[in-house]
Amino acid sequence: MSMILNRRDLEFLLYEWLDVESLTADPRFAEHGRETFDAVLDLSQQIAEREFAPHNRRSDLEEPTFDGSAVTVIPEVGKALRAFADAGLISATFPASVGGMELPQVVGRACFAWFQAANIATSAYSMLTMGNAALLLEYGTPEQIDTYVRPMLEGRYTGTMCLSEPQAGSSLSDVTTRAERQDDGSYSITGSKMWISAGDHELSETIVHLVLARVVGAPAGVKGLSLFIVPKHLPSGARNNVTLAGLNHKMGFRGTTNAVLAFDGATGHLVQAEGQGLAQMFHMMNEARIGVGSGAVALGYTGYLHALAYARERLQGRPPAGKDPSAPPVPIVRHPDVRRMLLASKSYVEGGMALILYTAKLVDVGETVLLDVLTPIVKAWPSQWCLRANDLAIQVHGGYGYTREYPVEQFYRDNRLNPIHEGTDGIQALDLLGRKVLLNDGLRVLVSAISATADSSSSPYAPRLLAAAQRLATVTAKLWAAGDPDKALANASTYLDAAGHIVIAWMWLSQLDAAGDAEGAFYDGKRLAARYFFDHELPRVGPWLDLLESGDTLLLDLDDTVL
Repeated sequence: MSMILNRRDLEFLLYEWLDVESLTADPRFAEHGRETFDAVLDLSQQIAEREFAPHNRRSDLEEPTFDGSAVTVIPEVGKALRAFADAGLISATFPASVGGMELPQVVGRACFAWFQAANIATSAYSMLTMGNAALLLEYGTPEQIDTYVRPMLEGRYTGTMCLSEPQAGSSLSDVTTRAERQDDGSYSITGSKMWISAGDHELSETIVHLVLARVVGAPAGVKGLSLFIVPKHLPSGARNNVTLAGLNHKMGFRGTTNAVLAFDGATGHLVQAEGQGLAQMFHMMNEARIGVGSGAVALGYTGYLHALAYARERLQGRPPAGKDPSAPPVPIVRHPDVRRMLLASKSYVEGGMALILYTAKLVDVGETVLLDVLTPIVKAWPSQWCLRANDLAIQVHGGYGYTREYPVEQFYRDNRLNPIHEGTDGIQALDLLGRKVLLNDGLRVLVSAISATADSSSSPYAPRLLAAAQRLATVTAKLWAAGDPDKALANASTYLDAAGHIVIAWMWLSQLDAAGDAEGAFYDGKRLAARYFFDHELPRVGPWLDLLESGDTLLLDLDDTVL
């Protein structure tokens, strides 16, 4: 078995559970079939194993450097990105009109998970480029698509998203980067952007920055923000007035440059219309949030596989009933507490992967309301619980797990960024409870989908899931009954925990139904992981909902001087 991902699990999720072959009835995907899907999955696994995984450790130890004029990245990164582009994988899910394969998003997401698990830092350059290109394909003019999107999909250009500023962080209403209209229809962009992943490097001909800025005279707040294309190099080849002020040095994800960028009268081109910047940016942000969740699952998954292999090989100790000290030690997988950690990890990463692929299929079938309400959970739940799988992988390795000689410590450091990346988990909690469950009756749509699965299931777990989902709806209504946003949102993170666990339990119940009575170790493993999640994890939801229903205001009322 690969130590990167479990191909058998991906095949079960895609074909036995999600029935992705049925998508080929859609004219967009009519030229594809399982043969196509398997071929692209094979290719992704091969390139991930050959070009991405081998330099994962080196890119962590030899992070990018800046000498004041140029950024140096180890050569393997560029070679891997070129292999990815040459295989057509950047454009895999894009329409044929721009050179894409027009693969379903769900297949594309499964393919890209191989690269995220093999080398999250190198894959980030491609993830951002694909998100940038998708946004411009949606909102850009034909000229902008020809000038920027096509070269990105060919692998010649890379892309970024430039939102945060040193003084604003995630509070985008406080963005101060300004844009001044020019006589030729362009804009002059001035300001500073912080935490820009892939913000500068020499890996591509140029870098296409998508920059949020405020046109001079525009209103305060997010309604005054517009979106601009600000390339590192102008179409003429001349250098634009975008300079690297410095690189940030991170705990993990070290192979991805993370930049402070200065825009000093840089030439920018408006995307569509003034004042629409944040709405347009959410197209890329939501895709990036799903990508972050996918990366968190991938890192948790490879950590679990490494821990499982280690536990089967490492000899240590004897069962409690073994009284003979001369008896040979047993593999640590025989010890119940090690099994607990492995089974917990399996339930997190396989449940998380199911959620990632399920939401990707929602994109393919156009289920936008359910997708919207699930997006904060997709980003935040794996960022917490698949990170927990990485933590447990270190614990399974014992003292060795804490050393650099074993890869699990890097997986943990790399994954620790994801609860912060693309909006912290706390921000996702506010988005879920404050917007998504209310918008377009999102919570009702979610609970209805969960109820439909539970109602059609013969599993003894179904009534427990149904009760938890219905109680979530009741507690949500109670939180908002008083019309007090501060009080309703005071424990939003607890709400996200509860909703996330209910959703993952839904994923497990649905997988159980797909597995049916099938025999074999793989299906037995699915049943055991589902049993673990329902018996050990879903019960956490009760106390979380108790706290929410109590109307607890501790976090609102406390005097911060006592902290």
